[in-house]
Amino acid sequence: MLNRIAVFLFLSTASVIAKPNFVFIFVDDMGWTGTSVEMIKGNPETKSDFYQTPNIEKLAEQGMRFSNAYSPAALCTPSRAAILTGKTPAELHMTTPGGGRTQAYHKLASPTHIKDLPSSETTIAEVLKKQGYSTAHLGKWHLGRGNPGEHGFDVHDGSTGNESGGAESNPKDVFGITERACEFMEQQAKQGRPFYLQLSHYAVHVPVEALDASKDRFSGIRQGERHSNVDYSAMTFDLDASIGTLLEKINELKLADNTYVVFMSDNGASGNLRNPQNTPLNSGKGSLYEGGIRIPLIVRGPGIGPDSACTESVTGCDLFPTFCEWAGLPAPEKIDGASLVPLLEGKPATFQRAEESLLFHYPHYGQGPAQKPQSAIIVGNYKLLKELETGASQLFDLEADLSEENDLSGKMTEKAEQLETLLDKRLKQVDAQIPTGNTNYDPDVESSTRRNRRRK
Repeated sequence: MLNRIAVFLFLSTASVIAKPNFVFIFVDDMGWTGTSVEMIKGNPETKSDFYQTPNIEKLAEQGMRFSNAYSPAALCTPSRAAILTGKTPAELHMTTPGGGRTQAYHKLASPTHIKDLPSSETTIAEVLKKQGYSTAHLGKWHLGRGNPGEHGFDVHDGSTGNESGGAESNPKDVFGITERACEFMEQQAKQGRPFYLQLSHYAVHVPVEALDASKDRFSGIRQGERHSNVDYSAMTFDLDASIGTLLEKINELKLADNTYVVFMSDNGASGNLRNPQNTPLNSGKGSLYEGGIRIPLIVRGPGIGPDSACTESVTGCDLFPTFCEWAGLPAPEKIDGASLVPLLEGKPATFQRAEESLLFHYPHYGQGPAQKPQSAIIVGNYKLLKELETGASQLFDLEADLSEENDLSGKMTEKAEQLETLLDKRLKQVDAQIPTGNTNYDPDVESSTRRNRRRK
């Protein structure tokens, strides 16, 4: 009898240890070309010509890079909510970080949006925690008044927004977040518990902070044509250094063979700044053009081929079901994402998405002229972007026209109509909020506002 108990305890302990660990490195406002990794292998225009990220390069060499990865939204809060729940921002009605107020110069009235992540929504942390996982969220939360502890995280930094670290020794808290992450991993390794660890970095969001030594490093380097901001390059370099420390700790704890590492950005870089620029992509953060939503995604872990690449269009909503499959769990039924495991295992033919399209929806006005009510849908190589103010649509073949310079809607009217019909259908399916006419719209105020913007 005692022998049976001993065997049972051994098998139970072994099964817990065998569960994989998850480390999710979630960076802020890093554009598709914001690293020194070629997101399309062999194409130097798909990496920075000035930033240096040697540790992210190593991560790509050890895993798979996704050339057509998208954030669920072009702004941070909607993306964060979507990734944690596996649902599109349109369905969550969390489509903007804040503001969204209707002004007299807006032709449309923005719908009321949800500011706080509802407790009724199930997060990946809650699902994994029920299966014996320890969970931690370190860094930026930015999901309203509730804190990560109310959504399944055992360890967290609280309800944080755009915080800063100590500019002299810990800019953007890049090293502090990593230090706390290493302590968390060490504790779980000692206890033999599987864990989900999310590092939501404040970098590389403005304001720019970096070590003096890193600034000095880039002051003496020839600047690139697309990227040339010394301080921003230094901040990116510091972030990369902290990632290197994290990866070293995983190796030191002998966890690498049973740990999946995911690196991703919450949205594109700010296209309205001189630096960073999103070239060759169009526009930037806040816009549903490629510069606002196409982001770097790299995944390393057991069963993933080294230095591999995937061209399938994927989104941050896909991470939830991916983590579930890795953990041997069924994903919740009512989510938008699809597991990336078939792609990561080199079996693209078996990859299936319930809805064979990616949906994006921003029914608000933002801070710049590019941030206006838009919806978009991607099916295969084609993308349709619809301006909600005018009803006008643009059609792009992203494989042939990465920069979205050639609108095909006039030449391929049938394809454009097909995608617009599908877009409208999907928006209705998720009960998306659609802006309505602004009864207080004043064209004179709009003209005055535009003149003032041109003077700035």
